[in-house]
Amino acid sequence: MSRPRALLCALVTATALLPAPPAQAATQAADPAPSLRFGACPASVPKPAAPDRVECARISVPLDWDDPRGPRIEVAVSRVPATGTPAEHRGALLVNPGGPGGSGLPYAVTKRAKLPESVRRAYDVIGFDPRGVGQSTPADCGAMGGLFDSPGTDPVPVGPTAERAYLASLHAMADDCATSAGALLPYLSTEQTVRDMDAIRAALGEPRTNFLGVSYGTYLGAAYAARFPHRTGRMVLDSVVGPWDWYTFDVVQSRALLRQRDTFFAWTAAHADRFGLGDSATAVRRAYLRVRAGLAAQPVAGFGPAEFDRAVYRALGRTERWAGLADGLRAYVRDGGVDRLKPASAFDSPESRTYEAANRIVKCADSLAQTPARILADIRTTRRLDAQPVLTGMEASTCAYWHHRPARNTPLGSPYAPPLLLVASAHDPVTPVEGAHQLRRLLPGSRLVTLDHDYSHGVFASRGNACVDEAAAAYLVDGVVPTADLRCAGPGLPTVS
Repeated sequence: MSRPRALLCALVTATALLPAPPAQAATQAADPAPSLRFGACPASVPKPAAPDRVECARISVPLDWDDPRGPRIEVAVSRVPATGTPAEHRGALLVNPGGPGGSGLPYAVTKRAKLPESVRRAYDVIGFDPRGVGQSTPADCGAMGGLFDSPGTDPVPVGPTAERAYLASLHAMADDCATSAGALLPYLSTEQTVRDMDAIRAALGEPRTNFLGVSYGTYLGAAYAARFPHRTGRMVLDSVVGPWDWYTFDVVQSRALLRQRDTFFAWTAAHADRFGLGDSATAVRRAYLRVRAGLAAQPVAGFGPAEFDRAVYRALGRTERWAGLADGLRAYVRDGGVDRLKPASAFDSPESRTYEAANRIVKCADSLAQTPARILADIRTTRRLDAQPVLTGMEASTCAYWHHRPARNTPLGSPYAPPLLLVASAHDPVTPVEGAHQLRRLLPGSRLVTLDHDYSHGVFASRGNACVDEAAAAYLVDGVVPTADLRCAGPGLPTVS
């Protein structure tokens, strides 16, 4: 207990007096509370270790919250009850793993297992599949313009012919989503989902929504705070998506991936005896480019440049995957094999297809689109920074051809929300730290906890850092926030054996 007590000495209870919310928010009528009947969970939800238990339910919500008497859909909800005493109980903690497109139903079990014990004792952890995901009216975009072709087309267009083909694939993807998802397209949005979250809050009998969101989950939390500042409780927003439109976020991410990949090259070179790809970052980069060029010229067992870039994108976001990526590069250089580069799960599985569809549909329902000319200009600019970028995360480019365009970007943050706790890794390439600094400005009184010397996506109850975990637990359990932004010492680059 000494570390938490020492930390608490540097914290103050969040008792800041906030200005009154706008009249519209303050007087907004509460929707009638729906009911939740918890019972058995689907097979996709893992069973927690005893004595914990998990239970599931479904809640009926309007497809369009602005038309509450219109068609309805169901949202799947899971709950792992708190294990503490009644005096320790703090209510319900909704959790979201990210995406858009990530399934939250099993996340209540898997994330809860990693939370500090004080949080597990204090909160019923509530998972839910956002609309369009998993068990909640799963999204469908059909063939998605050939996204699941194996091998896929090179995702980095070079020259006018390739650029025209690239734009044609985006157009085809948008058409496939319109054909397969149809009337759902405008309503699988973050703004609709936060109203589902508020319905879950009401059904649980909670006065406020306490929330832990990772990656896209931070966008959900910030959107909830914008819509319902007076119902916002304690929120930890971990690995923060910046308050940009989705296309701009994707561009920022693509540039951060270039920096992260350079760090990976230097790290691999520093362990030349282990990986055998060269003793300088330049040499490792040459080996990397040889692998990609070889797969572009001759894919192996359906594994080509698109599949390679997806593997690189996945590996760069978590440093514990770097050794596997370097080993995969070495294996291809030595014998042309790709088994060590392939992810364990199939990209074209039903779960992956739903994820990829929901990702595009949500992004295109959330924010204004860019023009095809702007998309090509940004790709050319990125290629001037590095001739062989990783564009896997540029999902919002599809929105240039979307059939149902939103009238505005999703509002994020509010001066009327209570203090939230933002958490970020200093060198996260998936949600670059500058996004956390910008979102913090939209949430007065909130604090940012930064894990220095860290290069991974996902921090709280993920990186095993006591400084971060204790600060977040103190906030969730006791409602205290740091007196100022907090910097925690991180692990640095990974070691290899």
